[in-house]
Amino acid sequence: MNRTTQITRTSTVSSADGTPISYQTLGAGPDLIVLGGNLRTSQDYLPLASVLARSFTVHVVDRRGRGASGPQGPRYDLGKEVEDLLAVQEETGARLAFGHSYGGLVVLETARSSQVFERIAVYEPGVPVAPVPTHWMAPYRERLAAGDPYGAFAHFIRGSGGAPAFMAKMPHWYLRTVLRIGFRGPSWQRMRPLLEANLAEHEQLAAQHGRLALFADVTAPVLLLCGGRTRPASRAEFDVVRDTLPHATLESVPGLGHFGPEGKTAPLVAERALRFLLR
Repeated sequence: MNRTTQITRTSTVSSADGTPISYQTLGAGPDLIVLGGNLRTSQDYLPLASVLARSFTVHVVDRRGRGASGPQGPRYDLGKEVEDLLAVQEETGARLAFGHSYGGLVVLETARSSQVFERIAVYEPGVPVAPVPTHWMAPYRERLAAGDPYGAFAHFIRGSGGAPAFMAKMPHWYLRTVLRIGFRGPSWQRMRPLLEANLAEHEQLAAQHGRLALFADVTAPVLLLCGGRTRPASRAEFDVVRDTLPHATLESVPGLGHFGPEGKTAPLVAERALRFLLR
């Protein structure tokens, strides 16, 4: 079957607090859960899942606050994400997991506290080594409340620390105009409803600083992937994460950045993950 035409089926499971968590399933073989990052839905990871589905039954989760899953809720925190992942894991019996960015943090936190996975692959997981910037959050929240999603997104791009230097230096008004022109169509339509969830998730990222040593409790073998175009400072942080995890290997994927598991570059990441997960 062609990778791009594989049939997916959608299922829903109830998390511990009753929140419905939706996930798409494709492929055949041992069960593998894929958990994505901020401002992303399961749709963004179907190209990755389509390659993984050559060898696995892949379950691509819509984390709470996106897709057909329920809202984050007023008591949202990282623990809720862990409960959601455990609900999908119990329903599917999956013993393998792949996580990207914030999803990688959720996978590792779940593995640390519950030890339900036999092997884990993560791409640039959001495990804070240094303090996470928070100065952008108040103006971001204000712009969202004012009904200005592009203005909010501009504050995020300039302040969160992940943007290229030239973008971070742009005046807010100019960057907002650039984003309004450049971000349209289906990708923005999926991203726009996730802007509030993005803020809550980054607040949780900031709250994790100082907890790095706890990840020494992850007993499963971990493949830690990062992009070859990742900034040296971030690469140094992934070195620290690798050294904290008891059974981790760090590999760089040449030519890729933080969004390597998405779109046209997803197969390169999937192939690396396959070699590890199939051992």
